[in-house]
Amino acid sequence: MKPKFKILNLYACLGGNRAKWDEVAKEANIEIEVTAVELDKELAILYQERFPNDKVVVADAHQYLLDHYKEFDFIWSSPPCPSHSRVRISQKNRESHIPLFPDLKLYEEIIFLDNYFNGSYLVENVLPYYEPLISAKKRGRHLYWCNFNLPNNTGERKMFKNMIEVGDIKQLSEFHDYDFTKYKGKQRLNKIARNLVDYEAGRTIFETVLGIEKQQNEKQIAFEL
Repeated sequence: MKPKFKILNLYACLGGNRAKWDEVAKEANIEIEVTAVELDKELAILYQERFPNDKVVVADAHQYLLDHYKEFDFIWSSPPCPSHSRVRISQKNRESHIPLFPDLKLYEEIIFLDNYFNGSYLVENVLPYYEPLISAKKRGRHLYWCNFNLPNNTGERKMFKNMIEVGDIKQLSEFHDYDFTKYKGKQRLNKIARNLVDYEAGRTIFETVLGIEKQQNEKQIAFEL
């Protein structure tokens, strides 16, 4: 029996990135074992409902990475983006604006993974309002730091303008194929929905990690355990 391909999904939220991984794994003829780490208990419950076979841990993802990184073959990390976001800095002249230091845990994880982790890793975040402290690969509305060749086109679908600017929950639910109104926690629904990774980008990136190449709409499998 082939060993399972072990994945750590940090800051898992509702698993937008993870949604198509089972399809990719089936195509690659492998079994995956996913551990998802999410600090928001309400999000963790919904994630578990969506992916019942995953192990879901309610914990600080940053610390979990440090304690458990050796246990995995692939690590995906999507640290919180609000302190880096261009949206936040664009609102700096509003009376209600609360300034924040950029959360440099983002860069701690990139440096740590690049030097300590022996598997494949990817760290994802938004386009920041400042010049990134570590060079990254820009794809669509996101920056990626990884140790494999990221495709020029991740398959990320374009959102309508009011999805991004207004955070229309109905449209975002249709776009992500998920009913965000299930969430009853303290975070803003439109923030969660707007920041969820597009499942098509998650699919393409996981295919890349496994060595699945798309050529003329045919997928060729080149992954070996």
